[in-house]
Amino acid sequence: MLPVRILLSVVLVAGCGLALVLPARSQSYPSRPITLVVPFPAGGGVDAMARIVAARLGASLGQQIIIENRGGVAGVIGTRAAAKAAPDGYTLVMSTSGTTSVNPSLYVNPGYDPLKDFTPVGLIASTPIVVMTHPSFPARSIAELIALAKQEPGKVDVGTPPAGTENYMAAELFKAMAGVDVTIVPYKGTGPLTNDLVGGHLKLAFNTLAPALGNIEAGRLRVIAVASATRVSLLPDVPTVIESGLPGFEAVVRYGLLVPAGTPRPIIDLLNRELRQLVNTEETRQRIAANGGDPLTSTPEEYAADIEREAAKWAALIRKLGLRLE
Repeated sequence: MLPVRILLSVVLVAGCGLALVLPARSQSYPSRPITLVVPFPAGGGVDAMARIVAARLGASLGQQIIIENRGGVAGVIGTRAAAKAAPDGYTLVMSTSGTTSVNPSLYVNPGYDPLKDFTPVGLIASTPIVVMTHPSFPARSIAELIALAKQEPGKVDVGTPPAGTENYMAAELFKAMAGVDVTIVPYKGTGPLTNDLVGGHLKLAFNTLAPALGNIEAGRLRVIAVASATRVSLLPDVPTVIESGLPGFEAVVRYGLLVPAGTPRPIIDLLNRELRQLVNTEETRQRIAANGGDPLTSTPEEYAADIEREAAKWAALIRKLGLRLE
C-alpha cells in the first residue's frame, strides 16, 4: 500500500491535470467554421443584419461564420431546418420577432417551437416597420391614407414581405386599428417588395428601412410614418404612426441569435458574451444605425422573456382576426 503522503500527492497531481484539461476543452470551441442560418433571402433587412454580426462575431471567435440563406414561408422553412441541426454550437440561427413570436401562432404547423426547439443566445437590434410609398401615391400621411382607404374600400394595395413577418402583421394591425379595408399583397422578401415599389408596380408598403434607404435618400421612395414608439434618428422629420393618429400602434422587428436546444450552456454563455461586446462597439452600432436599426443587448433569459411577450401580443391579434395559415 502506498504511504498516505504519496497518495495525496497523486490525487493533487490528478486534480491539477483535470483542471488543466477542462478549460482546454471549453476553449477548443470553436475549432471549425460556424454556419449562421438566415431564414430569409439575401438582400433583405434580416440578411443585412446577419452580415453585420457574422463578420464581427467570426473575428472575435477566431473562426469564419458562413451565412446560409434558406428563405421561404416567412422564415418557417429555414428555421424549421435549423431546429434539426446538431446542438454543438456550429449552427446559429438569425431570428426575428416574426420567426419567434408570430409564426408559431399564425401557421397551423410551423414545424418548430421557438423556446422548446431552440435556446436564445441574445438580442442584437430592433428596427421599426416603415410605411412607405411611391412618390406618385396620393396619400402623404397616415390620416390621408386612412381617408383614401375608406373612400375606396378594398382598392388600396399594401405590399408586405410574406405572411407571418412582422411587416405583414403590422398591415393586419393597421387594418384592425384604423377600421379600413385594404388588400395585403405579400412578397417573397423585402428585396423584391422594394424593387416593385421603386418601379411603381406597387404604390404602398409596410417595409423595413435597410433595403430601401438608398431609394429613400434619392427621392425614389417616400416614408410617411414609422411604427416605433418614438421617431428614428435616420428619419427625424418622419412622424410615428402613433403621432399620426393611431394611439398604441407599434410594430418593431427585433433581431437575435438562437441555437438548437441542447447546445451546452458554456457555448451559449460564450456566444452571448461575444455578441454583447460586439453590439456595444461603436463600429457595430454605426452599422446597425445605418441600416435603420437600434442596437440591443440581452442575456439569454431576457431574450426568452422578450419572445414570450411578443408572442402574447401577436397571438391575441391572430385569434381576434381568425388568421391561420397552412
